[in-house]
Amino acid sequence: MPYYRSVGEVPRKRHTQFRQPDGSLYAEELMGQEGFSSDSSLLYHRHAPTAILAADEFTPPAFTRAPNLPLKPRHLRTHKLDAGGADPILGRQYLLANDDVRIGYVLAGRPSPLFRDATGDHCLYVEAGTLRVESPFGALDAVAGDYVVIPTSTIHRLVPTGDQPVRLLTVEATGHIGPPKRYLSVRGQFLEHSPYCERDVRGPDVPLLVDGEEVEVLVRHRRGWTRYVYANHPFDVVGWDGHLYPWAFSIHDFEPITGRIHQPPPVHQTFQGPNFVICSFVPRKVDYHPDSIPVPYNHHNVDSDEMLFYTGGNYEARRGSGIEQGSISLHPSGFTHGPQPGAAERSIGADYFDELAVMVDTFRPLDLCDAARTCEDEGYAWTWARR
Repeated sequence: MPYYRSVGEVPRKRHTQFRQPDGSLYAEELMGQEGFSSDSSLLYHRHAPTAILAADEFTPPAFTRAPNLPLKPRHLRTHKLDAGGADPILGRQYLLANDDVRIGYVLAGRPSPLFRDATGDHCLYVEAGTLRVESPFGALDAVAGDYVVIPTSTIHRLVPTGDQPVRLLTVEATGHIGPPKRYLSVRGQFLEHSPYCERDVRGPDVPLLVDGEEVEVLVRHRRGWTRYVYANHPFDVVGWDGHLYPWAFSIHDFEPITGRIHQPPPVHQTFQGPNFVICSFVPRKVDYHPDSIPVPYNHHNVDSDEMLFYTGGNYEARRGSGIEQGSISLHPSGFTHGPQPGAAERSIGADYFDELAVMVDTFRPLDLCDAARTCEDEGYAWTWARR
């Protein structure tokens, strides 16, 4: 993250003697990106974080992906995938994927195993329910409307905490996810034109100090999956400091940028990843030019696929197409898309949109995964034809 945090006990100077009550040294772990050339955090463990007792190849739940053929817009009804007994990591049902990102959905009712993804960052969006993210950095609680960003190779566990299962849209990168660079100063501070800032960001604030021996951790890496047995629990950290840690931000704290005429999707950008962006469409005042048309114009982004997850309110441009809570629309490059018939005329004179949606735009085509075929509304592509 762009700003520094210090949690728990840390010595005054880095890489100096820091001793436990019995006189032994705490074990340092420097977790950093881009080979000591980017953000990092320094953690202090009671036991060596390198001590493993076993390593076995692990076979994760399988899924397949296939090109969007024939090329057409798609509508996915994610609530048709409900299976409330799933865990929030191994129970994910992948919908769309390419070589940069995997997009999934899960209704989770039980804790996940300990997990480390060494291939990239995760961004979780909480559609409904509550969730606790546990890691060596501490615990981070999330509620409906929260984004949670989990950095690459962070060992973590996801724990649903409410009376009802938690609904998650999951975005898994093959690289790092963070605020758009245009929102940040050269030193990483959010700038005045940014739609959110440091005051809106939450991180862990108390170490978990978990004890335990012979603990299993599942690791996804660039050549597959491995199940490790660690000699001691990885959450035994007494303190840490730095700029790299799991963090949360509520979509309700995103401050929309508006104008006299319709503003394009980049004003809604919230995060950037490798060859994709994540945007937030939130309730907002809309265009105030006397002749404005508030809904989007027909557009064809020739370099990107557009995925939109509808998570609240009434999305004006899609009204009449069967879009509902939990719907996902996919509008691929190679296809011109826009508002449903009649939406432009209906929107004239509107001064406020009550809508909530998460968009992922990718710069490589998105393939369809098994679960997408299962929950697809196959009539969606023809809803512009008035037939």
